[in-house]
Amino acid sequence: MSSLIEAIGIKRKMFFEYQDAPYQCLSVEVSTPTARGGQTLVRIKMRNLLTRAVFDRTFKAGEKFKEPDLDTVPASYLYADSDGYNFMDQKTFETVTLGPDMLGEDKELLIENMIVEIERYDGKPIGLLFPPHVELAVTHTEPGTRGDTASGNVTKIATLETGLRIRVPLFIKEGEKIKVHTETREFAGRA
Repeated sequence: MSSLIEAIGIKRKMFFEYQDAPYQCLSVEVSTPTARGGQTLVRIKMRNLLTRAVFDRTFKAGEKFKEPDLDTVPASYLYADSDGYNFMDQKTFETVTLGPDMLGEDKELLIENMIVEIERYDGKPIGLLFPPHVELAVTHTEPGTRGDTASGNVTKIATLETGLRIRVPLFIKEGEKIKVHTETREFAGRA
């Protein structure tokens, strides 16, 4: 039996069920009234995991939501084609294809043979969970020039093998492998 989550307890990236569909919280704002007897309201920016639609809703703090029946399956990324992004289920060895709309900007984190978790709702794939860090090679970056640190410019832009562009420290060179934090898409160290 799934437990109930109060609206005030919903945090960013959490999943909950609303009107018989799974949702993911993208951001949350709690407004507490200044007048006595006022009601605390929770404004949630949420994404319907089935339709991918994003919208805002305001709930009373005490409203309750069910936890969606989600499960995850380990899968390795194979390749992308005109149908979408193809993964191999690590348990059944079947190919699972996810559409580009399901991945969004996360496609810039995918490299061949990477192990991810495919989230499923009622057996249908609805999204991906990445490990905390991914290792990507730097394909292009300007060399750091001596004296840049004096002006406070201690980072530079680097293009990674997937096309992702992030800020890296001056000492990073082309061809190096670096770790990228999957949540924030920021430099997390050398690989």
